[in-house]
Amino acid sequence: MTKQAVIGCVSMTHLGLLHSTAFAEKGFQLVCFDESPALINSLQKGNLPVSEPKLDDLVKKNQARLTFTHDREQLRGCDLIFIACDVPTDNKGNSDLTIIYRLVELVKPVLANHASLVLLSQVPPGFTRKIDLPKERLFYQVETLIFGRAVERALYPERYIVGVNDPQKDLPATYADLLESFNCPILKMRYESAELAKISINLFLVASVTTTNTLAEICEAIGADWNEIAPALRLDKRIGQYAYLSPGLGIAGGNLERDLNTIIKLGERHHTNTDTVSAWIKNSEHRREWVLHCLQEQVFAKIENPVICVLGLAYKPNTHSIKNSPSIALLNRLCDCKVTIHDPEVEIEHPGLKASVDEAILGAEVLIIMTPWPEYKQLLPAALKKAKNQLKIMIDPYGLFVDNSCQENFRYYSLGKRYNKEDTCSHI
Repeated sequence: MTKQAVIGCVSMTHLGLLHSTAFAEKGFQLVCFDESPALINSLQKGNLPVSEPKLDDLVKKNQARLTFTHDREQLRGCDLIFIACDVPTDNKGNSDLTIIYRLVELVKPVLANHASLVLLSQVPPGFTRKIDLPKERLFYQVETLIFGRAVERALYPERYIVGVNDPQKDLPATYADLLESFNCPILKMRYESAELAKISINLFLVASVTTTNTLAEICEAIGADWNEIAPALRLDKRIGQYAYLSPGLGIAGGNLERDLNTIIKLGERHHTNTDTVSAWIKNSEHRREWVLHCLQEQVFAKIENPVICVLGLAYKPNTHSIKNSPSIALLNRLCDCKVTIHDPEVEIEHPGLKASVDEAILGAEVLIIMTPWPEYKQLLPAALKKAKNQLKIMIDPYGLFVDNSCQENFRYYSLGKRYNKEDTCSHI
């Protein structure tokens, strides 16, 4: 196969748009299909439906190789078609696979006789094998994108995990050449193994997240400092420098919750013990309450009718997603308070929404940084000077300012450090 081969990508949500652009960057021609004429029209004008660092520039760079269309017939000329829609989940992590079933049926009539179909959307174990297509032309590929780092992950994958009917057989030339162009290991395995591999990766991540949060909470109780402990763990080869060792407010975003829910359901169906997974969920729910507990103990009990500023709505930086966002959950608990809010990417209907950090913080007595956007680290010092001396407390769960120094006279609270009533910002 040469680089003239045509790759189809179905659904131009976050997952599909990222992979289409990454494939185009490698020199392949892409037919980027979505059923929505409005979305396709927007993409043709260069307006992307997702916020992802460097994605706009990458799309512009490769626009000659990206054909955005809502005409299904254009998929007939593709040598390989990916179904790459984002799978919606509810707040308990239940996936709605209706759209995957529908898109498979939509693609079947236009799938060329020589072409293969690859499911890139996350599906539960057992899903791929049930699809009514010749198995030598049907594959499941594990996606491991990370919101905020999706371009990097798509362009420089650590490895490709591909579910196949027979791991002993070679991949079709078109598919093999596409994956090999990324110069990373390609792991072939049976469908069910690949489907479970994705979940396995996320469960190991959840184990790290939960262990970190549990130990950070112990630090708060006994006077230890998690920021002093984490470097020692990163130097342990059994854990490593890339381990997830930053305390947080539980699990959010939807993807990890979905995988935990899937494992619990599989355990119930096959009578295996998943109590550990249930404990991770309970720990996450417990840790999400940290900011509210801090407010109850350090603010509401001491300040009458406090003016509160909440910075950050997205569930983490560099994304516009608010799926299971701790910030949104907190705002729902602060309905009776005077609250101003700000986020660089997210806008919601709220009377306190402000266009800038300066506006949001002006007049606030309590400042809560719910999403550690890099912009806040740059903008806050100047905003604090403008706001002068009205601020009494800063709650910074993720420690955005834990290593900074400032002269303001307010109390500072962060995950993994003991509350200290006498502490001011002098130690930040």
